[in-house]
Amino acid sequence: MTVYSKKLEFNTQERIAFIKITDLVRKAVRESGVQDGIVLVNSMHITSSIFINDDESGLIQDFKDWLEKLAPKNFDYQHHHTGEKNGFSHLWRTIMGREVVVSVQNFELELGPWEEIFYGEFDGQSDKKILVKVLGE
Repeated sequence: MTVYSKKLEFNTQERIAFIKITDLVRKAVRESGVQDGIVLVNSMHITSSIFINDDESGLIQDFKDWLEKLAPKNFDYQHHHTGEKNGFSHLWRTIMGREVVVSVQNFELELGPWEEIFYGEFDGQSDKKILVKVLGE
């Protein structure tokens, strides 16, 4: 069995960003040499997310609007009483998820039509990492 790990690094200009990373994950799968297996894509920070959905600008804005309704940026979170100012970003990460696992077949990601892998950044402008771990034969 092959186990291949790669870390992707991000530092967004914006505090909140949605970045399609499907091609970066595809590249890591090809680098791994795994023909048949799985790939784990994991956000390694508590205020960012990895998720799968459609790459459509209206939907991305809908995510932002929906998350704002569920956990508004300007709410007085208990977390803020510890000196932090990013309570919403922790909640957004919990809602959107920490990681995805995708099947690999014939050296390719097995994604459905329209499916793309996204990195969601909810407290940007600092260094963050994503773990891509490929397992298989």
